[in-house]
Amino acid sequence: MSTKISALACIALGAVALNPALAPAQVKHLACLKDQSSMTYRLVHPLHKIEATSKDVTYDLEADPVAHTFKHVAGTVDVTTFDSGNSNRDSHAMEVIDAIDYPDASFEGTSFIQRGDSLYACGKITFHGVTKDVTIGAVPHWTEGKLEVDGSFSLSLTEFKIDRPSLLMIPVEDALNFTFTAVFGTQ
Repeated sequence: MSTKISALACIALGAVALNPALAPAQVKHLACLKDQSSMTYRLVHPLHKIEATSKDVTYDLEADPVAHTFKHVAGTVDVTTFDSGNSNRDSHAMEVIDAIDYPDASFEGTSFIQRGDSLYACGKITFHGVTKDVTIGAVPHWTEGKLEVDGSFSLSLTEFKIDRPSLLMIPVEDALNFTFTAVFGTQ
């Protein structure tokens, strides 16, 4: 009987070694390539659209580069680093979101849903001192030695207790739309 169990165990271990999908997860902490990562926000007013980008974003990821699965993700951005190309507008934006009191916005995702090429990270976002549940959609691009994740999400200014700024007494739309690129080394 023990010979049969040993033979079956060897066959099973061989199958696991040949099929990475059956192998135990090899979750690794992947290093963020900050110089290639960014976040952009878009705010819409009936008279114009505002877009500002920050290259000072820190992303943290635990993933299995072989199975292309995700375990944990976090991101933090210093809100004062967003640049729209207009320093007066950026200064006003920092006043509106109380950047002195709330200099960072952050996300922590702990559950993931993979649907085809799309990935959905469920977690909590903290912005302007308010924490809310959010689902962020993204598309991961795995290549040799690198992972690039491009995604987007929207926040409601009023849900995060931010008074919508106005121009000519007309407020901006409530949606604050974000896109991001997070790049990681997989070696």
